[in-house]
Amino acid sequence: MSKIKERLLAEYDFRLDYSGVQGERLASRIQAIANIGLTNDLGSCRIGFSDEERQAKELVKQWMTGAGLEVREDMAGNVFGRLVGKQNELPVIMSGSHLDTVPNGGHFDGVLGVLTALEAIEAWKATNVQPIRSFEMVIFSDEEGSRFNSGLTGSQAMMGYLANLPIKDYEGVPFEEVLEKNGLSADTFFSASRDPNEIAAFVEVHIEQGKQLEKNNKPVGIVTGISGLFGLELSFIGQAGHAGNTPMNDRKDALVAAGEFILMNSTLPKKVSSSAVSTVGQVHVFPNGSNVIPGEVRLSVDVRDIHKDSLEELAGLVIQEAKRIAEIHHVEVKWEKTLDVAPVPVERKMQELQAESLKENGIEPIYIPSGAGHDAMIVGRQIPIAMFFVRSQDGISHNPKEWTSLNDCVTAAHVLKGFLEKLERAL
Repeated sequence: MSKIKERLLAEYDFRLDYSGVQGERLASRIQAIANIGLTNDLGSCRIGFSDEERQAKELVKQWMTGAGLEVREDMAGNVFGRLVGKQNELPVIMSGSHLDTVPNGGHFDGVLGVLTALEAIEAWKATNVQPIRSFEMVIFSDEEGSRFNSGLTGSQAMMGYLANLPIKDYEGVPFEEVLEKNGLSADTFFSASRDPNEIAAFVEVHIEQGKQLEKNNKPVGIVTGISGLFGLELSFIGQAGHAGNTPMNDRKDALVAAGEFILMNSTLPKKVSSSAVSTVGQVHVFPNGSNVIPGEVRLSVDVRDIHKDSLEELAGLVIQEAKRIAEIHHVEVKWEKTLDVAPVPVERKMQELQAESLKENGIEPIYIPSGAGHDAMIVGRQIPIAMFFVRSQDGISHNPKEWTSLNDCVTAAHVLKGFLEKLERAL
């Protein structure tokens, strides 16, 4: 049995229990969810639309009901808990995240965003506060995409962006069958689409999954935007030949060209933006013989940035450099775009309100771009969003060693609560 609660409370500063926020309640709930789908490595396994994800949703539904929320679930399995506001007819403010995990993940990714939203509600209840606007917390289905190699399924369904349903999971089980086992139906899945005019703003709290907050000794930071992604597949095509009988000055070595490109690629992001990154993550060499000059190399390039213009500029530079290097080495290069996802910036007004909430909690604001995808990037295509990152120990995530202290979790709940109160007055 994992002793997450015990570890969380052992290092907790109980002076952070104020304004209705309770660290022990939050720790107990993190532990209770962690117990669902606990792996042999003491990690989490609650893949999308699994029995474990369903159990976690049902557990949080009970807590929602206990907090006095109106609880409902849509046809994509997204769960909503509504705290009725004084002006219930106004578009709602929404906050939440997901409960599904990668196959052997951690206990904070997604979970913290759900539970801090619920903790803000519990705090309002404890202090007899009714918000002006109705507030909805949400649990999105299948954010990680581990089962169907897709992801962000629930948020896409809510926003009406899903064009097609997945076909089969990694075990070959049809999506329709998976849904039926989960109490859902492919026939009604698309009816989860919601009018975006019903939602005034969406706020997501998420562990950083990086080291910037830790390096700067900050518990919580402001996300400036969620990176867009430009995916490329490059093929350097030379001529295979005998490794012993082909002189060095008479070769068309595709791997030499690819190797120079890989090195050059790592220098390109800083030429366009401080937030841009470019990664070669896959390399396939043909014919891949120890005594054969490589005749072809295929590789993937993952280009990301939070700014659309610099993202496009960097993608152009990557292609330009690939062509230049291919020409030098007398090989051919072909490229194909495999993915093109626009970045989602966070509005300046949102960041200013976030900064106010951080300062009120004694935290000097730090601003961080998100290189990973989140449900907020789906919602943010049409609706104003805000995101808070919470410190990750050693930057580890998607791993049983993933850890965020209870002090930081509770601080995030206070920051979120303060921000939501400011936001409803500003809208």
